Amino acid sequence: MKNRVEELRRERGLNQEALADALEVTRQTISSLEKGRYNPSITLAFKISRYFGKPIEDIFVYEEEDND
Repeated sequence: MKNRVEELRRERGLNQEALADALEVTRQTISSLEKGRYNPSITLAFKISRYFGKPIEDIFVYEEEDND
């Protein structure tokens, strides 16, 4: 799953720590999200969506695996 968390965070002039504090998660969680190593829970995805004022689909892009 790809996401735009880093892009949206930078647009707001936030560092990872500030975003983590706002979302009540660790900075490491934000770092892992931005690097694509962690997929958020549905609760966290909704928190991120509300924080940035964007639909979840505008932040997180699900890509199906090609099983040919």
